[in-house]
Amino acid sequence: MPAPPSADTLRRYRRACDYLAAAMIHLKDNVLLTEPLRPEHLKPRPLGHWGTCPGLTLVYAGLNRLVAETGQRTLLVTGPGHGAPAIHANLWLEGTHAEYDDKLALDGSGLAELVRRFSWPGGFPSHLSPEVPGVIHEGGELGYALATAFGAAFDDPGLLVACVVGDGEAETGPTAAAWHSPKFTGPGDGRVLPILHLNGYKIASPTLYEAMSDDELTAYFTGCGWTPLLVDVRDADDPGVPLADALARAHAQVTGPPPMIVLRNTKGLGLPATSPDGTPLEGTFHAHQVPLPGAARDPAQLAELDRWLRSYRPEELFDADGVPAPDLLTVPPEPRLRLGRVPQANGGLLRRDLPLPEIEDFAVTVTGRGAVDAGPTEVVGAWLAELVRQAPDTFRVVCPDELESNNLGTLLAVTARQFDRDVPGHTEHLAGRGRVLEVLSEHLCQGWLQGYLLTGRHGLFPCYEAFVSIVDSMVNQYAKFLKMSGEVAWRAPVASLNYLLTSDGWRQEHNGYSHQGPGFINQMLTKKAGTARIYFPPDANTLLEILHRCLSSTELINVVVAGKQSGPVWLSPDEARAHCRAGAAVWPWAGHDGEADVVLACAGTTPTVEALAATDLLRDAAPDLRVRVVNVVDLLSLCPPDRHPHGLSDEAFAECFGENVPVVFAFHGYPSAVHEVLHGRPGAQRFHVHGYLEEGTTTTPYDLLASNRMSRHDLAADAATRARGWSSAGGDLARRFRQQRDAALASAYRNGEDAPEITGWRWPR
Repeated sequence: MPAPPSADTLRRYRRACDYLAAAMIHLKDNVLLTEPLRPEHLKPRPLGHWGTCPGLTLVYAGLNRLVAETGQRTLLVTGPGHGAPAIHANLWLEGTHAEYDDKLALDGSGLAELVRRFSWPGGFPSHLSPEVPGVIHEGGELGYALATAFGAAFDDPGLLVACVVGDGEAETGPTAAAWHSPKFTGPGDGRVLPILHLNGYKIASPTLYEAMSDDELTAYFTGCGWTPLLVDVRDADDPGVPLADALARAHAQVTGPPPMIVLRNTKGLGLPATSPDGTPLEGTFHAHQVPLPGAARDPAQLAELDRWLRSYRPEELFDADGVPAPDLLTVPPEPRLRLGRVPQANGGLLRRDLPLPEIEDFAVTVTGRGAVDAGPTEVVGAWLAELVRQAPDTFRVVCPDELESNNLGTLLAVTARQFDRDVPGHTEHLAGRGRVLEVLSEHLCQGWLQGYLLTGRHGLFPCYEAFVSIVDSMVNQYAKFLKMSGEVAWRAPVASLNYLLTSDGWRQEHNGYSHQGPGFINQMLTKKAGTARIYFPPDANTLLEILHRCLSSTELINVVVAGKQSGPVWLSPDEARAHCRAGAAVWPWAGHDGEADVVLACAGTTPTVEALAATDLLRDAAPDLRVRVVNVVDLLSLCPPDRHPHGLSDEAFAECFGENVPVVFAFHGYPSAVHEVLHGRPGAQRFHVHGYLEEGTTTTPYDLLASNRMSRHDLAADAATRARGWSSAGGDLARRFRQQRDAALASAYRNGEDAPEITGWRWPR
């Protein structure tokens, strides 16, 4: 084993990284300062964040030393992703950048390209991104780094995940919850080492943690379940020494509450004390972004920038050809252990297909259309339990304390909720090891699952439909990460992020208005066509098929909306498979043959029942009114095929909906979602969508439907009114159906429950 780098070499290494980071923010030419700095050497739009860069390099170099000395396989998750220049500098010096892109070779040409490319059109963005080796977390929107780090550590006992948490990020709610993640780790998981980078300031003000004393910080993190190691390097002659000691202590600690490091550091270390106009820089929030933004126009700032950059003495760090000094290249560990090379950071290379059970073994036998009732989530719960048996180390379910509420409790017959604490009082299904992670924080569930997927594993996120919107912003960021990953040739595809949204609004009549909200569907419609998928399985067998498809897929965000209440099973397993393959299809057994006067379309468990009940009403009241029933299981199949890969061809769309036939559409969510996906289809104005109209309370299921004009009687009345050739007779039918609706509502208000003809309705066999 080669001798470890000397203390002087480590200081020189950090100085080289700091110089490169500062150069990336400011320079486009003259990157080694071989001539006096002039305005034409500067980027016309200097972009970046200097303040956190010296601290990130300090941590990166410290981890290099730890890894080199111990051989510890380590993944770095960087919360302050705006400190990207520091990470780029380290990746370049360790040679990882050159391995992925020969234009970033360890020579003058590669150095010039690295500096020029940062925050430049067609180059690297100002924050970390999927095109940067070693990255699984962008760190643009703050708050999620620590949860992502724990997700990466689950089920990988030999892995250390070092996670830098900026003290601004530490103020966020998701990070506050994530400090409790050690309570959910077990003996088969890796270790997470948080490093709270406490440099004191956000963009324009001090941070909360800066205002806490050492005693307060120790008490706080001890209470969260950590062993805090406080390291203050602000006045240290060599800040690498106390940090190295803390890292070694943290690595050596294998019992008791896990260690975490609080690193007090100077923001923007290395800057001049003040700018030419007297503005304080080093150690203040003025160091956060570009400290001398006017250097291209202001000779005084240009001179100060020149002095600052030359203070790093780049001529001592790189030769005349831009090649790093040989001693600097001894700092990174051997290639297989370098932070930019850890396999978990390109988790698609580690991903293996799940051993998915055959759905036929769990499907409901169909003896007649809707003749058998089954709870979709209860049926799929048994299938998931078998999957857990067959994939005990690569599949997890994360859920915000709703597994049993969502009728997925069968899972707990084969596994436990993982929770590594003794709990006084009565508990059920808790153990130090299990495949289920339940915590009443959607943010934690999302972060854990993202980290788990991005390091090569698989998972499912069941959630109350109304509350999954808590992670709207997180899924926005993750969708961007997936989109960009797909554009990076060396990134291997990871398993899809799968949501199972249940306890849906149409059956939240008992919890009321607060639990009724399908807005996540509209949120997902804003995502790229190559990323988003939205499914509405109408019954238990179709849900089995859809989940089988989702858990087989990669690089997607799959949203599956399914009821948890027992309901009719309409399709056999083979029919469900064909239906899911089509995306949308006519149900010939439910309607009339041939040309239709009106199409009754539906998407969603409850809307399907109401649409079929409306068809039954129309058949009894007007047997000559020709109805076609279309069920949509894949919402995005309604898109024109040039807008989405799942879009039905024009011919298939016409087979379902005709060309000039009015369509009354019973939709699970907000009507605007259907109108959005139909945009660009000829004759889209003939679609009349019934859906959630933001009317709700604690009431009966039928009253909730009627208040949103989604009841079977409302659908039948609308269909009768709009059917071709029924403009006169249809009005009389509509009035009759509305009278029946009002009678059903009166019964519900009188008796406190829906009438038997509503609750006991069956499809006529």
